[in-house]
Amino acid sequence: MYNLEQFSKADMCQCAVTLRNMDERSQSMEETADRVVRYLYENFVDPRTGKPACALIRFFVTHPFGFLPAAVQESARGVLQGQYVPSATKCLTLLATAGDEPQWNHRQGSTGHQGIPLLDQDFVHRAPMILQLIQQFGLEVSKVIETVPTLITDTPHRSFNVFYVPAALDSPYIPAQKQFVKPYGVQSVLGFGGLTPAGELFAVILFSKVPIPLETANRFRWLSAYVRIAIEGFDRASTFAEQVALAAPGLR
Repeated sequence: MYNLEQFSKADMCQCAVTLRNMDERSQSMEETADRVVRYLYENFVDPRTGKPACALIRFFVTHPFGFLPAAVQESARGVLQGQYVPSATKCLTLLATAGDEPQWNHRQGSTGHQGIPLLDQDFVHRAPMILQLIQQFGLEVSKVIETVPTLITDTPHRSFNVFYVPAALDSPYIPAQKQFVKPYGVQSVLGFGGLTPAGELFAVILFSKVPIPLETANRFRWLSAYVRIAIEGFDRASTFAEQVALAAPGLR
């Protein structure tokens, strides 16, 4: 078990090694991502209550609209109220989720976040949390939403970073204050991730019920590299579990 308020270097190393091996016997990126969020949800505990320290943990990855399952495409169109979405448009896609409410424990239970089309830079700039995540990761919006795959050759320390909001209450960067932040006692928000070798953004976001100090946030930067190793072996055809199940054996 780990304590977000006192997350030591030894804790970081142990957690990193565990996350690195989450792809073992996984058939899809979704399966690996689900293991990641459940491990974090179950093992980061508030020592005062013995309960999970996070109200919600989510794993997002960008994915071209045309490669999304039909149900996720429908959800993405709903975000734009039925507007046409080009096939190559990058969508910030919910791959896995774990949390305090039953509907927060399967991605299909999400309303409005299963797929968010990143149509253009103007759209991203109108979404404060997404914009802040990209900027705090040290990335350019244009790089994240570009539709032509680009091989990422940056060294790890340039490819990974954290998204950190120490005080979530009344923060302009964290939406759903009345519906989520206040009733569930969310105190801090921490995201970690970066770019995959294929140029896709991935991010694991923790909505914590305990305050997260800066030292802890900085340690999560290093966890990003190990999560990337766990997911980088999956291509677009093996991202979603349902797509793998329908594909011919031996896809991966």
